[in-house]
Amino acid sequence: MPTGHENAGYRRLFDGDGLTFGVGFPITGTNRSMPDAEAEIQLAQRAEALGFDGLWARDVPTYWPKFGDAGQTFDTWPWLSHVAAHTDEIALGTSSVVLTLRHPIHVAKSAATVDQLSDGRLVLGVASGDRDPEYEAFGVDREERGALFREAVETVRALWREDFVEREGQWGHLEGDLDLVPTPTTETIPLLPTGNARQSDAWIADHGDGWLFYHLPEPTLESYLEQWREAAGEKPFAIAVRVEFADDPGAEPEPLHLGYRAGMEWFQDYFDRLDALGLDHVIVSVDTEDAERGLDRFADGVLNRY
Repeated sequence: MPTGHENAGYRRLFDGDGLTFGVGFPITGTNRSMPDAEAEIQLAQRAEALGFDGLWARDVPTYWPKFGDAGQTFDTWPWLSHVAAHTDEIALGTSSVVLTLRHPIHVAKSAATVDQLSDGRLVLGVASGDRDPEYEAFGVDREERGALFREAVETVRALWREDFVEREGQWGHLEGDLDLVPTPTTETIPLLPTGNARQSDAWIADHGDGWLFYHLPEPTLESYLEQWREAAGEKPFAIAVRVEFADDPGAEPEPLHLGYRAGMEWFQDYFDRLDALGLDHVIVSVDTEDAERGLDRFADGVLNRY
């Protein structure tokens, strides 16, 4: 079995020198009810054909109206298996699996299954969660989420790397008489802690294979990248950005939640600046009024420049 964490998906996202781009589900923008699965798959295939490097699925167990959206609504693991069966080489990512609400043995097995079925294309964003009522619903102490997150990361790593693991935690006990099957295509699936995940930068740099963050203003992003390089060297840093194109290519930016509405010229300059800062990957959500047109416009105006 190959060693290390650099599976096919990780290499697709991070092997090059420049900025790479992925697309976040739901690509159609339907995030309060069930999206059209066939339309989502067609758009995923379109993104792959256009040269996007990743497709990213969220993990949102329940719909909390106060939060504002229900993610892509489909459960992460069967959905990514479905996407894997209808795509060829594009990386498949989670943004991000809520480790505090999932049993680590289930996470390890499900992720390894998707990784095997996709020929090593899975990159695992992992998070501590951000929807308060879910902790009570799952019987999890919200105040313990930082420790639970650390424990889960260490446990899934052990399950992938070791045979017949002996380990115990708040999730249960393994006494060396049970083994995990299947195992991933590499020694461990790459893990990207998301946001701060209730951890220190040093812990994330030491235990993560990269860092996945939300949209950040450019001065803040520059500061984060400087701190990250000091702590983690060349491990990758990725963010998510909402992109909405104005009809006027020269239009100045208007802030949106987690992104901007602006003309193509501004977005070209913006992503050039992010590339110059040393950012490694961007997960974009495009115009949901006409998602296919949004993907095409982004590929023609931005993606094809890299």
